[in-house]
Order: sequence, then C-alpha cells, then structure tokens
Amino acid sequence: MNATTLPHPTRRLILQGAISVALIGLGNLPFGTAHAAANDKYPEEAFRQKSEADAIKALYGKTAEPSDKIKLDAPEIAENGGVVPISVTTTLDKVTSISFFVAENPSALAASYRIPDGTIPAVANRLKMAKSSNVVAIIEADGKLYSATREVKVTVGGCGG
Repeated sequence: MNATTLPHPTRRLILQGAISVALIGLGNLPFGTAHAAANDKYPEEAFRQKSEADAIKALYGKTAEPSDKIKLDAPEIAENGGVVPISVTTTLDKVTSISFFVAENPSALAASYRIPDGTIPAVANRLKMAKSSNVVAIIEADGKLYSATREVKVTVGGCGG
C-alpha cells in the first residue's frame, strides 16, 4: 500500500504530520533560510550590503571589538569555495546573536542567527566564498558586539562559479 492508495483521512494525517515536522525543523535554521520569530524582523537590508562595514552597521547599528573569548574555526586553505566549513563558539555570557561576514563576497553578510536565552552559543555552517577573504564572526553578547577574524584562501570555485 502506498500513500496514494490509503484512505483519504489517512493521507491527510500523513501530510499534516510531514508539514508539522518540517515547520518544527525551521526553528533551528539561520535568518537566511527561515522566517524569523514573530518579534524579530528578517534583516533584509543587511543581506543587501556589499561591504562588511555597511552590513554590520545595517544589522547591528554599531561596531564590534575583537575578543579572545571567541573561537572561530575555518580552514586556512579552502579547496572548494562553494563549501567552506566554518564554526564559532564562545565563552561570552548572554549571547543573543552570531553572524558570519565574508568581506570579498558579493553580499558581505553570509549568515545570521538569533541565539535564544539558555542556548549554547555555538554555530557551524558551510559558507560559499567568491574568493580568498577574511571571514568575520560577530557575536552580540550583553548588548555589546565582539568579533573574531580568520583569513581563508580559496583555491577553486566559489560564488562566481
């Protein structure tokens, strides 16, 4: 028996269950791939910015200071700019957001995450990079901005193909 031969009410329950599971999963995705919570606005203007400084200003409205309490892991050399693994963790308290910026990409803001209270402040992603560039992680903690930077050299592919 497949889904099309099941009685009508059973098919509807299967479909409703699949939709519920899909919607629950959306809550863990970055701003760029899921709708923000009802009281958060999608940072559309920040994702449009070409320069890193403009994107940070559009997203946060202030500048960040470097912090040794942020651990940014990224490869020194990325063999494929289409999938560059990156992760960030921090020992900072009261973290409310984590964002990744790639200065040399067509749009500097690569991803932005809201961190709910009580959540471990750690994010991992695979970024697409147009070419060799600095990758910057910005963490908003207790109302202040902190940053960590890592240079990543891209050898093949990327945003441009």
